[in-house]
Amino acid sequence: MTICAFFRVNCIYNHEFFMPFPIKICAICSEEFELKPDKPGFANRCPSCSANDESDSVTQSRMGADERKAESEVNEARRKAIRELLYRKDS
Repeated sequence: MTICAFFRVNCIYNHEFFMPFPIKICAICSEEFELKPDKPGFANRCPSCSANDESDSVTQSRMGADERKAESEVNEARRKAIRELLYRKDS
């Protein structure tokens, strides 16, 4: 057995079995959780708080025609105000 083969086997063994997931503290509920790969949600929130946030966003995304029109008008007014501030000529 060569040294390279020993280190390669040792590294694979260490990464698969002994490398723990980082422990984070949730920004919302202040509880510890393991940050695992492919975890849904934010990296600074535990899975239960991320699940609550995702369910809230689903209910907010369903808007009626009147709400979409009102939001469109507000966005247009915002764009117009920003355009006037950026491109006005100072006298």
